[in-house]
Amino acid sequence: MTDSSELYEITGELGNIPEGLDLVVALTGFTDAGGAVAQVGDYILENLSNRVIAEFDTDALLDYRARRPVIYFDQDHLSDYQPPVLRLYLMQDELNQPFLFLNGFEPDFRWEGFTKSVIDLIGILKIKTTTSVHAIPMPVPHTRPLRVTVSGNRLELIDALSVWKPHTQVPANAMHLVEFRLQELTHPVAGFALLIPHYLADTEFPLAALAGLESISAATGLIFPTDKLREEGRVFLSKIDEQVGTNGDLEKLVGTLEERHDAYMQGTPLKSPLTDEDGELPSADEIAEELEKFLAIRRAGDDDSGPSLGL
Repeated sequence: MTDSSELYEITGELGNIPEGLDLVVALTGFTDAGGAVAQVGDYILENLSNRVIAEFDTDALLDYRARRPVIYFDQDHLSDYQPPVLRLYLMQDELNQPFLFLNGFEPDFRWEGFTKSVIDLIGILKIKTTTSVHAIPMPVPHTRPLRVTVSGNRLELIDALSVWKPHTQVPANAMHLVEFRLQELTHPVAGFALLIPHYLADTEFPLAALAGLESISAATGLIFPTDKLREEGRVFLSKIDEQVGTNGDLEKLVGTLEERHDAYMQGTPLKSPLTDEDGELPSADEIAEELEKFLAIRRAGDDDSGPSLGL
């Protein structure tokens, strides 16, 4: 068996890192509805004090052909090559509380090795809890608060915050495997899946990032500066509401989603906010039909009028 430490390099001094910190994880790659995870990563790194303490081996973990790095073509030569990175940072929140932040691309390869590397670092740094976020598209309305599904072994978070508890198979991401292994070790771990309106999945939805940060705060007690995101979210929603208000089909669709959401949240026998009164999930064709309605919205000339519903 290969040494998991070959997948990362310690780049900072570990001796002065306090024991018992929280680890927050935000990896981009698989489904990131509303750009939630990417925004969370950018927002934390841009607004909080940080330094890199470990970096993972991009060559060993990334499929370059699936996620090609960007390079700049400058008239007659190439410059500014910026490969993706996966790094562990020592951070301080708005109240100067230290925490650790694992951010960057989701590994394409060597998931077991990556998982062992993360678990090794958790042991070396004596990390107290691990919290991750990702975001999935769901048939829910933008006019209601964003909800979450919580997995892991922190029952207090699951009981308080998880609104959808399905019995189903889902496509795994790398942090699912890390979470699964940490559960086996009884390390306190929570995974937040943000439930993003499916018609906003391909936009950069500021309130999705806000929901991610609030979920992290609920799990860790960390405080983040969110005033800018809240204001961007208000502006975004006003533009979405304006678009919906000018299209009868959109109004009807959002109204139907609101009815299903409200009925579910009021404790009806519905098994999920996605189902109808008979407990049936919408078919792939029905969801595709809904999305086609959004694609039918006028798109020409909308580039400077705000977010576009759909794609």
